[in-house]
Amino acid sequence: MAQNAAPRGARTMAQKADRHVLYQRSVQCAESEVDFVAEVYGKLRRRRPATLREDFCGTALVACEWVRRRPGNIAFGVDLDPAVLAWGREHNLAALSSSAKSRITLLNEDVLEVRTRPVDVVMAMNFSYWLFKTRDRMKSYFRNVRAGLAADGMFFLDAMGGFDAFRVLRERTKHRGFTYVWHQAAYNPVSGDFLCHIDFSFPDGSRLPKAFTYDWRLWTLPELREMLLESDFRKVTMYWEGWDEKKQKGTGEFEPTEVGEPEAGWIAYIVAEK
Repeated sequence: MAQNAAPRGARTMAQKADRHVLYQRSVQCAESEVDFVAEVYGKLRRRRPATLREDFCGTALVACEWVRRRPGNIAFGVDLDPAVLAWGREHNLAALSSSAKSRITLLNEDVLEVRTRPVDVVMAMNFSYWLFKTRDRMKSYFRNVRAGLAADGMFFLDAMGGFDAFRVLRERTKHRGFTYVWHQAAYNPVSGDFLCHIDFSFPDGSRLPKAFTYDWRLWTLPELREMLLESDFRKVTMYWEGWDEKKQKGTGEFEPTEVGEPEAGWIAYIVAEK
């Protein structure tokens, strides 16, 4: 079947699909991210975090999960794209109770300049902050994050790596009703430029190519730690995912470590303390 072709006038699955719904189903797990933040913050600060800023929030799925968790939780979502924020308001915020909705604020602003009340937690997930390709720009962002944190605030990021991260490749993951395709389209070893796409394919043969595109720099954990410390965070801890030997897959549990495994692919959390 030709891409997105609809026999006899019928719309294909790709034509009917909503890319934001597909992204949330295949990439995000807001519940586990909020669980991780609450657990780590609670252990280190001996109290529950109440205020969150979700940078590069997109559809604000995590911010919505945050205010849904506890009646006192407050969240700010920050993103430069007004269209994706509008989608989040229509779909994710609309599903909240009136009380929860009153405790979330979406800001169409630049994360390099945004100002909110001091928050307990700032999050930048799905490697979104990798759009800053120079140390100066990245440190400007990190400094703005630090300025926006409360005195005992913490900054949570994620990172990816492994020897497959430096390759051009496509990885396919089947979900109910569609297949998620992670496409590492180009990597430049000299500059670190890293071009990636997310495609979706469907059982009827139709596709959503380049549903999302990311023009990043592939940063390493030592570089990120150095820049966070140079931006006046006092401590930076790496959290590594455990491995289930029997099932031959990650456990989903992350523990602090100074030694990671040189695997083909890994995802880690970074926690920076003010």
